[in-house]
This record gives sequence, structure tokens and C-alpha cells, in this order.
Amino acid sequence: MQAIYAQPTLVEDLRSAVNERLDSLVPAAQRGPQRVTEAVRYALLAPGKRIRPLLTLLAAVDFGAAVADALDVACATEMVHTASLVLDDLPSMDDARLRRGQPTVHVAYGESTAILAAVALLNQAFATVTRATRLPCETRLALVERLSAAVGFDGLVTGQEHDLHDRGNTATVARLEALNHQKTSVLFEAALEIGARVAGAADRSIDELRQVAAHLGLAYQIADDLFDVSVPLGPQSKDLHKDADKPTVVSILGAERARERFGHHMAEALKLLPARGAGGQPLRDYIVVTFAQTRLC
Repeated sequence: MQAIYAQPTLVEDLRSAVNERLDSLVPAAQRGPQRVTEAVRYALLAPGKRIRPLLTLLAAVDFGAAVADALDVACATEMVHTASLVLDDLPSMDDARLRRGQPTVHVAYGESTAILAAVALLNQAFATVTRATRLPCETRLALVERLSAAVGFDGLVTGQEHDLHDRGNTATVARLEALNHQKTSVLFEAALEIGARVAGAADRSIDELRQVAAHLGLAYQIADDLFDVSVPLGPQSKDLHKDADKPTVVSILGAERARERFGHHMAEALKLLPARGAGGQPLRDYIVVTFAQTRLC
């Protein structure tokens, strides 16, 4: 682990560190209620891109923090994200069958166990932040508040509610992007802000990062919608064509103009991203590689 901390710009090392730490932050399969514990580990430890925890870690590094100080709170963002996926996939929500290259949790373990696993992951996320004793108490309190806000009435919960019941009333780009902000951008915002707060960044820099994340989330959702309609048949990591009967930025603008919109949000994000770090700009580099590659579209 020391080698990882000494070379924080190596994204693959950071991803490995996140995966290793996630494994240790949730109970072993033999502990607790076995079926729920297995479902939690099945969902959380499945192969994933780990975008949100990497954003947290790289933001912390860019503002001068050690990876060790940010690792647990970065893992908490992944727990929240995974819990949201488990809930979104439920039959009463999006009714998805495939996630991260494997059957969704409710398919593998049943709907009731999936719900309990999601609740367990959310609670474990907040517990993980409160136990991050490398950080001052006031910092941990602020991070819990920020993460809970991303989940709640101004974030993922409201975004999913609107997606399920109000999407028919969002058939303009502006309304869809307001929905996509709540569904996607809010957790990107929290991830970047948490990393910056671990490093003690100034409020102005945190405000800039929130704006960066807002654009990243909108770009990411457009890329996801383009992927949903353009990928040929074959082995997939998740269900495709789930939004075929719903308005999306792609269905309203068409693929070409949607790609232009994607480019606009990426350009705005990179323009707003504050320049930090004498040892390079690992956060900017990661965003360019991960978000701005045309293969996402």
C-alpha cells in the first residue's frame, strides 16, 4: 500500500486500492446475516469502473492530501453509488436484469434481500465516514452531511422519482438535464467535494469543483444514452434499450447533436477545473481519459 500512496497519479493502483479497501470495509461472507452479507459483497465487489471514488481520491491528491486520508471516504461514495444501482434495478423501479456483467442483485438473491442489501450499503457508507479517524471530527461531520444530501431530497431519491413518474413531462433538453443532474451529477459533485474537503480546499475551489461535476454528470448521462442506442448485439455488462420508450437527450436532439452537447459539457468542465498540483494534474488527466474518450459515445 505504501507504494500506492507514493504514486497517487497511477489510476490503476488507486483503483486496486479502492477494491482492496472495499473488501475490508464490509463484513466477510461468514459474518452477519449470511444472505444479505453475500448480496452486499456481490453488488459492491463486482467489477466496476470506480469513477466516483477515483474522483474523490484524485481531487484530494490535487489539493495536497495523502491518499491514505481520503481512501475510506472515497470508498463510501462507491457504497452509496452501488446502493443506488441495487435500488434502481429493482422490478418496481427500472426492472433491470444485468449489472456490471452479472445478474442484478434482486435476480440473484431476491427482491427483499436486494432492498436490505441496499439499505445496509447506505448505512455502511455513513459509518465508514464517521470511522475515518485520520480526519478531524468536524470534517467527518461535513462529509456525512454532504453525502446524505446527495442521496436525499435534492439528489438521487428525487432524481429516480422523477425518472419513474415524471419523465413524460421532461421532453425538453433543459428539463431532461435538470433530471439528469439529480440522477447523476449530484453524486459526482459530492465525490469531488469530499476529496477537496479532505485536503482542506477553499470554498471557492469547492464551488468550482461542483460546477465541474455538474457538467461531467450531464456529459456522462448523454454518453450513457448514446451507448444505450448504438451498441450492437452481443455480450453486455448491463441491460440496453431500457429507455427506448422515454425521452432522452439523444431521442430529442438526435445522435449527432447529442454528441455536440456532450462535447459542450466536457469543454465547460475542463474550462472550470481549477489548475492544481506541482506534480501534474492527475484529476484533469483522469477526466480527459475517462469522460472525453469518443468510445464512451
